[in-house]
Amino acid sequence: MRHILAVLVQNQPGVLTRVSGLFSRRGYNIDSLAVGQTDDPEVSRMTIVVDGDNRVIEQVVKQLDKLVDVIDVRDITDDEHVDRELVLIKVKAEPEIRGEIMQIVDIFRARIVDIGQNSLIIECTGDEGKIRAIENSLKPFGIQELVRTGMIAMVRGPKYEED
Repeated sequence: MRHILAVLVQNQPGVLTRVSGLFSRRGYNIDSLAVGQTDDPEVSRMTIVVDGDNRVIEQVVKQLDKLVDVIDVRDITDDEHVDRELVLIKVKAEPEIRGEIMQIVDIFRARIVDIGQNSLIIECTGDEGKIRAIENSLKPFGIQELVRTGMIAMVRGPKYEED
């Protein structure tokens, strides 16, 4: 089962290495990892997506919670939450087919952020399904490059705070 972990950490050098090392030492692959500073410059938030059964994830959460730089860890998988990813897709776009590509971009409420002689760079945000759908829709035109941020997620309701 896929789990979404929200982890608040001290914004210090080496924290990412210690957190990711915990997963690698136990042989777990991180499917997605996004890290960024919060409204407090001394605190960063990690959104980690990992596959594992409930027992395994419970152990990982306990181990993360023991790390000195970790402030709080929550498995938000079953909580009501909003999640998003960002993707940039560079697609072949000869001038005569740009209109078709622009229609797809509009359907997905995406944006063209760069125009080259024979390519377009498209930016799209959404859940994993939307990102997969726009990627599949643009494949026939020839995807030259694609980069995704990984998931970020936030629980609905009151601010995420330490218990």
